[in-house]
Amino acid sequence: MADRGRPRSFDRTVALELAMQVFWKKGYEGSSLNDLTAAMGIGCPSLYAAFGSKEGLFLEVIDHYSNIVGREIWDAVETALTARAAMQGFLDATVDAYSRTDTPQGCLIALASLHQDSSSGAICSELRRRRAENIDALRRRFRRGVEEADLPAGFDCDEAALFYATTQNGMSIIARDGASREALAAVASGAMAAFQPLVDKASASHGS
Repeated sequence: MADRGRPRSFDRTVALELAMQVFWKKGYEGSSLNDLTAAMGIGCPSLYAAFGSKEGLFLEVIDHYSNIVGREIWDAVETALTARAAMQGFLDATVDAYSRTDTPQGCLIALASLHQDSSSGAICSELRRRRAENIDALRRRFRRGVEEADLPAGFDCDEAALFYATTQNGMSIIARDGASREALAAVASGAMAAFQPLVDKASASHGS
């Protein structure tokens, strides 16, 4: 039987959305071409014609995920008036995103592929780059807080950014393992309880 060609009404955004659900649920290595083509409703020749390869498809999916799903979380960081509110919004949005029942739990970027020896080096490098960008985004928000005198001058922006990014990555893992919304909210609450001690440590250090 001849392989299915690309449907006349092929919609790249819809195709990316469907592929994203597969990668998000199964990870990069666990998603076969059969899984992807079945979900997208196209044949392998069409997948290769449109995206070049499984790797090429995944890289576009990551862009789509960041632009659509990721914005729900990161907009809160950019728009909050204070660094504290930014972290509260960041964690609250993370709880909302990771506890949804209509999508796979956790973060695609955090969970899709971690081991370069078992998947494409380009994939692992891209995901590491994006995780590093997330830390950078938090670091910039804390530095803005220092510049606006919302945070003390001695505030350790690097330490805080790494702490909150690591907290979010941990929430992603336990969400995938089946943690409830209440459990995720408890992690967020604990992380926010650490905010004032970080500020106090910076104030004490700067004042000494």
